[in-house]
Amino acid sequence: MPLYEYRCNQCCNSFEVLQSIGEGADGVRCPQCDSTEIARQLSTFSGMSHGGSSTSASAGCGTSGFS
Repeated sequence: MPLYEYRCNQCCNSFEVLQSIGEGADGVRCPQCDSTEIARQLSTFSGMSHGGSSTSASAGCGTSGFS
């Protein structure tokens, strides 16, 4: 189940809810003020890339790595 982020329109509290994919905000209440006037937010996430930092073994784009 994904974790969705919401923001309360009444008290501006941001909170997360574990929900099934495609499930709407029906029945979701702000844990701070109990309001149902909430809006789903776009989540930010981080990930790891395979690139990492460049070293002499892996030259940058367009360079041969030799001087």
